[in-house]
Amino acid sequence: MTLALACPVYNEADNIGHLLDVIDEKIHVPAEVVIVYDFEEDSTLPVVRERMASYRLPIRLQRNAYGRGAMNAVKTGLETSSHHAAVAVIMADLSDDLGDIDTMYAKIADGTLDVVCGSRYMRGGRQVGGPVLKTLLSRLAGLSLRLFARIPTHDATNNFKMYRGSFIAATRIESQAGFEIGLEMVAKAFVGGYRIGEIPTTWHDRVAGESRFDLVKWLPQYLRWYFYAFRPRAAQRKHPAPISKESS
Repeated sequence: MTLALACPVYNEADNIGHLLDVIDEKIHVPAEVVIVYDFEEDSTLPVVRERMASYRLPIRLQRNAYGRGAMNAVKTGLETSSHHAAVAVIMADLSDDLGDIDTMYAKIADGTLDVVCGSRYMRGGRQVGGPVLKTLLSRLAGLSLRLFARIPTHDATNNFKMYRGSFIAATRIESQAGFEIGLEMVAKAFVGGYRIGEIPTTWHDRVAGESRFDLVKWLPQYLRWYFYAFRPRAAQRKHPAPISKESS
């Protein structure tokens, strides 16, 4: 398989069936769906197991290797999928538009990018709902990193990103609190000389389940990776070879 879709879950029984339906409808590249869960009693698991045998794409249930929490689940999903040509982080609440996945993958498969960011704040992107303060800080971070650090995305904090597998394999993930892991990865890619690009995407606030975003707890970690992005940048890496169809 050429693409892994890493999806952290926490009692997502109300969302996971619909997520799998949308993946089946909107994603056309060969892919493995990686469901990362914290504990065996998670309400997501029975729904997934019921669907696995008849589902078009292979589904892997992956226990969180680092202890409970959103960041640990994303980290587990990335690290256990780095053998794939590319890995995308998706959310079970369908807050991100999975119709963008094929376009993101094409930009990695043709060898021109190592990280593709889904951008809510570039022309053509938008955000629907969500906390006002969180949105303001996210926009501010993206704009200032683009203007002053020269990171080539308007939306550095968004976790809806796709990474080349070799970049993940070469990168030590250090995030400790939560969803700042998306900012860490793009900052490390930029400082490391990897190629970063973006496509416009639409984000919708979740309509089922409970959000686990904790701004007060995570803000210091966001600031750590924000300032990391201003480090001297390594020489830009050569374009990797395109991903051949035979490797699909």
